[in-house]
Amino acid sequence: MKDGLRPVQLPANQPPRFYRGGAAIAALRGDARTEFGPEDWVASCTTLHGEQFDGLTTLPDGTLLRDAVAAHPANWLGDAHVRAFGAEPALLVKLLDAGQRLPVHCHPSNDFAARHYDSRFGKTEAWIVIGAEEGATVHVGFTEDVAADTVADWVARQDSAAMLAALNPVTVRPGDTVFVPAGVPHAIDAGIFIVELQQPTDLSVTLEWRGFLDDEAGGHLGIGFDTALGCVDRQSWAHRLDELVHPSNQGDLFAHPEFFRAQRLTGGAALDASFGVLVVLAGTGTLRTEKAGDVPLTKGATFVLPHAAGESTLDGEVTVIRCLPPVS
Repeated sequence: MKDGLRPVQLPANQPPRFYRGGAAIAALRGDARTEFGPEDWVASCTTLHGEQFDGLTTLPDGTLLRDAVAAHPANWLGDAHVRAFGAEPALLVKLLDAGQRLPVHCHPSNDFAARHYDSRFGKTEAWIVIGAEEGATVHVGFTEDVAADTVADWVARQDSAAMLAALNPVTVRPGDTVFVPAGVPHAIDAGIFIVELQQPTDLSVTLEWRGFLDDEAGGHLGIGFDTALGCVDRQSWAHRLDELVHPSNQGDLFAHPEFFRAQRLTGGAALDASFGVLVVLAGTGTLRTEKAGDVPLTKGATFVLPHAAGESTLDGEVTVIRCLPPVS
């Protein structure tokens, strides 16, 4: 497994988080519910902010995926990707099951993260809605331009009502996708289950930290809000929501290959050779790989696919989300 020649089925990887999860991850996977494990970090070479190991995926043979990729980067990632990004998948995939509303927060850009968090990557992300209770809402981008002093005042007073009211509410349904560029403030209501693709960091500037985090420092990650709020996109998105939110569709789901790619695929689909993550949403089938044989697929299973497995095809009555790194 560690050599990166065959697809590997992965167990759930749910590091402890500050907010409650629902029952959707357990229902999909057929596992027991983990109340404060609302995120399953799939094929993760990324740690929680400030942690040494939490968040990392362990392969079935006990090897950390991060270490396996470092030992055989070309097998796992392909030569072109390694030339562009090194021994780093440049992708983090999560199953995120919100059992309570998430706080208003945003993420730094690549440039901001490099200057203030010593990180090559910021955290642009995107969501594929897998499940949503009737009327469930995400809140994305400010409804109008907001002055820097206003945002700073909301954060200083921890005015949750004002922060949430300033965002665009969007009702989502299963199959919808939401693109969240770095800097755009957002929140997710309880009752929403997503596959999340993101850049490989755990960098969040949590504007609404009281009642969610232990202290203010967790909100700005140690650099102070005077600096951290410089990453907030304070522009209005009210008339540009169609750039972010899209209804259900098949095939390619995002047009942002500089960050990540995702596809919703069914039986008969052909897959090019690439590092990737598969999330099996429904049905059963077989992944027939060019160089690594056949892999059975069942609902709830997640896989990491190495580049060295070659081209493949999906057979059977099966629906999967395929998550891919940025184009190198």
